[in-house]
Amino acid sequence: MTETYCDSGAVKLKAGVDATTLHRDQYTQLINQAEALANSVMRIDLLSDYAGLDDSIKQILEDFCSSHAAVSAVAYDLRAFSSRAMAQTIMDANWAKYKEAERLLKEKETTDFIQNP
Repeated sequence: MTETYCDSGAVKLKAGVDATTLHRDQYTQLINQAEALANSVMRIDLLSDYAGLDDSIKQILEDFCSSHAAVSAVAYDLRAFSSRAMAQTIMDANWAKYKEAERLLKEKETTDFIQNP
């Protein structure tokens, strides 16, 4: 599968410098899972219409997917971090960003705007 809403670079950035580097196909899997979740949250499949979306919507989708995937990337190997507290802080920050993006994507005003810009 391909990475549409975000790329592995965004996930790596959010996972932090200490995160274990995953294989490209592992990043793609985490991103594809987050993309499927985004489509489910909105009840709209935007993968085929992504190129035509407004840039602000693309940024929300990128934040949603990269934050969600980064939590999984950090959790993959907590021993890579100098402390569990550091890993937890990074996961908490990404989870908060994910939940905020999820809230926006669930709002009817957002989905209406996506479908009729």
